Amino acid sequence: MPKLTGIDIIRIAREQGYNGRFIILSGYSDFSYAQAAIRYGVECYLTKPIDEDELLDAIHTIKESLMQEHRASDNIALYREKAKDVILHELITGIWTKDNTAELSSADFQSMQLEADIYQVVIYEKFGSISDDKNYLFTDLLNITNSGNHSFESFQEDNKNVILLKGSFALRRFEDFLSHYEKMELQEGSPLDSFFLTYGHPVKSLDEIYLSYEEAFTLIKRRFFCIQGQHTLGYSELPTMSSNSLIISDDKLNMYCNALTNYLQANNRKQVASTLFAMEQYLYNVDSSIKSIRLFLTDVLLQLKENINKIYNNSRVSFPSNSAIIDYIEHSHYLYEIILYISEQVKSIMDTNDNSSRDSILDDILYYIDNNYQNNIKLETIAPLFGYNSAYLGKLFTKVIGENFNSYIDHRRIEHSKKLLEQQNIKVYEVSERVGYKNVDYFHKKFKKYVGISPAEYRKQLKF
Repeated sequence: MPKLTGIDIIRIAREQGYNGRFIILSGYSDFSYAQAAIRYGVECYLTKPIDEDELLDAIHTIKESLMQEHRASDNIALYREKAKDVILHELITGIWTKDNTAELSSADFQSMQLEADIYQVVIYEKFGSISDDKNYLFTDLLNITNSGNHSFESFQEDNKNVILLKGSFALRRFEDFLSHYEKMELQEGSPLDSFFLTYGHPVKSLDEIYLSYEEAFTLIKRRFFCIQGQHTLGYSELPTMSSNSLIISDDKLNMYCNALTNYLQANNRKQVASTLFAMEQYLYNVDSSIKSIRLFLTDVLLQLKENINKIYNNSRVSFPSNSAIIDYIEHSHYLYEIILYISEQVKSIMDTNDNSSRDSILDDILYYIDNNYQNNIKLETIAPLFGYNSAYLGKLFTKVIGENFNSYIDHRRIEHSKKLLEQQNIKVYEVSERVGYKNVDYFHKKFKKYVGISPAEYRKQLKF
């Protein structure tokens, strides 16, 4: 080789990061030349004339060394992946944060591709009888490839899929999916109709991930409280629990039974609907098991049946048998189904003794809204209480009242908020909460839409 020696080539290769193996076949037997070869990591230095057996032995030795390195590398990669799986599980579920004695550096988390600017935990499960070939993957739902696990990590826990979203891009895609999914009219048999999904709030550090997980995990157990057609529950829909959490009691049972009995005798539809709605809200926030809630509702209906039969002496009133009531409530998947079932029994009693017109029922609904606007009122929730299909009631409401259901509620809330703003000692965010807007920014937006100015500007005008 003109100008460069074999040692020069090896030196240049090493300087450029090449980690391959070298064998030198040389006519030089000079010790300094061999010493330089050793310095640059030459595996074998053979002088000419070459012994072919010696060269083959050298090649076989290098081959075996390379194979051992590959096996070691594969084992290390496997151990790292297993270690990552364990650490990921412990980070998300909170075991790492609460009971960790080892310290990992930022570089360690970077090497495991766990570092990001923001995180969010999502849990989903599939139900129903959708065939496997129609099941959607989470990558399909978010429309991302997740190459190299850059967008999310996942594992299974108690037959539920736990997803850790990583980074702003993944969270934006998830928001887009939620916005689309929650508005979709899902056809029966659609694979998406078999999904139930919950999510905790976004967090910005690894040691807070478990907080997002705990919220999502709490919500996945609350599918019982979803309304018809609901497939998602987010952290904003967590029940408010405190040291004074509501509990199921005989006093509450008797209160609701007596109220329903009295309103039924008076044929007061609006108060019956209000009572059923109040009972549903109470059960949504109790700190009790689903089993206890089912038993409570069973007792309510059985006691109501006994009261009504005594009042009407078993005439003109038709109730299901006790065993049918127990069986239906025990096997219902959702709270709204049971409330609707009770509502149907109550409605049949009122229909026996009442010939209310369409307009009088709408008056009852308006009365109900005016007295419950501060609650999370939804057309799908109250329609069954008045004996209507939600789609039909929505059309009827718009036709008779002149605006849609949600717009009417917004108007009532804004009108009540204007009265509250006249009281200077109530802060704007408190006004927002009192009229049913949990998000003060959303309240500002709605107020400006209907009044033309912000709540603060409206209050300022009142001073003049």
